[in-house]
Amino acid sequence: MGLKEQITEDMKAAMRAKDSAKLGTIRLLTAAIKQKEVDERIELTDAHVLAIIEKMIKQRKDSIAQFEAGGRQDLADNEKSEMAVLSAYMPAAMSEAEVRAEVAAAVAATGAAGPQDMGKVMGVLKPKLAGRADMTMVSALVKAALSKS
Repeated sequence: MGLKEQITEDMKAAMRAKDSAKLGTIRLLTAAIKQKEVDERIELTDAHVLAIIEKMIKQRKDSIAQFEAGGRQDLADNEKSEMAVLSAYMPAAMSEAEVRAEVAAAVAATGAAGPQDMGKVMGVLKPKLAGRADMTMVSALVKAALSKS
């Protein structure tokens, strides 16, 4: 079963269970998926769906930080619950050691010599690590690896 089908089944289950919080979040996700399909006139693959979910999670993290800074814990808690529902669809996260190993392999494979080659290395890593690692952390690790060489 593909990711889109899984999301649809989860939406039906949330409807049956009358879980309005989960249902609302899944409906937001399906709307974002359909919007992307209509805009680009394509059928989305699991990788595209993961990219949408990752973007939505990042938006939730930013909102949580803003709400907590503004003293609106009620809204922050709502965003956290939405983020938990969205995170369930993400693949298992890689450990920092696994990410470091991937970065080292990518640097060796591209023959990167310095910070000017960061784009090449990130181009190799992004498809491999999308959805499985925080790309901000990956970027920092690549930058650190390339500044040593």
